[in-house]
Amino acid sequence: MTHRLSPSLLSADFANLIEDINIVNKSDADWFHIDVMDGVFVPNISFGMPVIKHIKAHAKKPLDVHLMIVDPNRYIKEFADCGADILTVHYEACTHLHRTIELIKANGMKAGVSLNPHTPVNSLEDIINDIDIVLLMSVNPGFGGQKFIESSFTKIAKLKDLIISSGANTIIEVDGGVTLSNAKAIVKAGADVLVVGNAIFGAPDKCKAIEYLKQ
Repeated sequence: MTHRLSPSLLSADFANLIEDINIVNKSDADWFHIDVMDGVFVPNISFGMPVIKHIKAHAKKPLDVHLMIVDPNRYIKEFADCGADILTVHYEACTHLHRTIELIKANGMKAGVSLNPHTPVNSLEDIINDIDIVLLMSVNPGFGGQKFIESSFTKIAKLKDLIISSGANTIIEVDGGVTLSNAKAIVKAGADVLVVGNAIFGAPDKCKAIEYLKQ
């Protein structure tokens, strides 16, 4: 199976959001990546539920919603109601991760778990078979446009080994610093999904950037 592409709307032009949504709709990209930040778990604030509802009304592809918030259990049903198809929470933000994953699935969404750069892959050993997606942060979360952390290549390979040895069907998503120049190497390391922001929405031709990243 070819890798998937999830353009990150955090890098889109908010004054012309419909235009950027339509570009993704018409492209070979697979999902819309939506970062939700609360200013507590990460030092930034981004999309809220009303904006996600409007995005859902125009999006023709699944919403890949990444929660960078504390105590995500409070809002799982609300994000399902907003139209999230995939809901990813941070390992570091969940006291009872298994309960959170079950709650996400009970609300009809695929369950993702994200790891910050400092969190080791083996933290997920006991729960990997319950997770649909592991999102590896290849930058410190909170802001777009950061440089890819090179040690992430080793981390991707370790996660792939864990998934295979556990007999899990979990897929690997990589988020942060993905560019036209390193995307191929990230996929080769074992990534199944690339989250890409600036390299798409900052490109002179967004459609061509998406086409290149899909190839």
